[in-house]
Amino acid sequence: MTILVQHSTTYHYPNAVRLEPHTFRLRPRMTTTQRLLAFQIQILPAPEGTTECLDQDGNLALRAWFPAPVCELSVQSDFTVELIRENPFDFLIRDESLNLPLWYSDPLGAALAPYRSQAQIGEEVAKFAKSVAANSQWNTLSFLTGLCRQIFVTFGQMIRPEGQPWTSAETLHRMQGSCRDLAVLFCDCCRVMGIAARFVSGYECASAGRSDSYMHAWAEVYLPAAGWRGYDPSRGIVVADTHVAVAAAVDPALASPVTGAYFGSGSRMDTALRLQVQPGPTL
Repeated sequence: MTILVQHSTTYHYPNAVRLEPHTFRLRPRMTTTQRLLAFQIQILPAPEGTTECLDQDGNLALRAWFPAPVCELSVQSDFTVELIRENPFDFLIRDESLNLPLWYSDPLGAALAPYRSQAQIGEEVAKFAKSVAANSQWNTLSFLTGLCRQIFVTFGQMIRPEGQPWTSAETLHRMQGSCRDLAVLFCDCCRVMGIAARFVSGYECASAGRSDSYMHAWAEVYLPAAGWRGYDPSRGIVVADTHVAVAAAVDPALASPVTGAYFGSGSRMDTALRLQVQPGPTL
């Protein structure tokens, strides 16, 4: 299956502002689950200079800096991605990884430590995670699918086009949230069980053809012998060939599509997103 995406974002300022260097994470990853066939990005006004790099999680990032004050900043990305993973369970899990809490041997455990930190996780979130684990007989894969399904079934869903994700405690208290809020809750519940988890931003095929499409967010967990695997609590599914991952990080801010500061006051953001899905050949 192939997905074509055109995504534009424009920031309007009431008065001219001076932009600090901005980071754009809009180029989809090249992984075992997806193949980037074409990509282009246009930034207006044209930056004075740009540099491409891999960030801390291996995301493809574009760093741009600007020469003069602006009243508007716009960025448009156009790309085509082939989605190639049909089976999200195409792996074998070893006996020591079957049960919770999950354990990683070093040096892998040390490398994954930031993704397992429970420092900011509240007691109620920990209780919620442990109740799901108990209902799943403390089995790793049953817990992950059960948690994904329970959040989907029991939490209300809402659209919040702007703003940072809520904390997992706030989402649990409200019993509702946007896709990014539910992704943060899922990650924190996994961390309670010792599972390395990170936040993912990208796109979903379910938004194709809709006039109210937005970027999507979900979670990835690291399973020994399987690597990073996606779970989408907003849809209650294990991710396969339905999602296009752009960026992932332990903190949602490090996976944001556009980050950067400016000197001035006030701004308004307009976005437009168009997705088209082309089915693969029938075998």
